[in-house]
This record gives sequence, structure tokens and C-alpha cells, in this order.
Amino acid sequence: MCRSIKTLRPPALPEEATEEDMRAAALQYVRKVSGFHHPAAHNREVFDRAVEEIAEATARLLDGLEVRGVRKPRPEPQPDAV
Repeated sequence: MCRSIKTLRPPALPEEATEEDMRAAALQYVRKVSGFHHPAAHNREVFDRAVEEIAEATARLLDGLEVRGVRKPRPEPQPDAV
């Protein structure tokens, strides 16, 4: 369907996907599904909202995936605030 959307998870993407990567993929998806490359002014709000919601869902998906053979960096423990 959306051939120009690239895979954003390792090992297809050697480094972690950026917000920009996720938003670009979301934009491509919304353009494809809606059939609009640039929506008219009366559709702009719903178009932009869809892009943001899909980008957020993409971030949650990538954060939750466990890809075997690829280690996710663990967050550094934060010192307790005194």
C-alpha cells in the first residue's frame, strides 16, 4: 500500500527511529489513505490531527516491540532526589 514508508525498527533502521522519521511515515500513510497530498483548508485540521495520532501510535508501537537478536538500550537509573 504505502511503498515509500520505510521500516523503522532495528535491524532495518540501524539507529533508533527519530520523531521526524515517525512523523514522515505517518504523513505518508495519511496522504495515501486520504488521497490528498495537500488537503484543502477545510480538511487541514483533521488531516494534521490524524498525522499526529498516527505518529504517536507509531512511537508506542516501536517502544513496545521486542525484536529478537536486537538489544534495546536500557535507560540509565536516575539517582534518587534528596
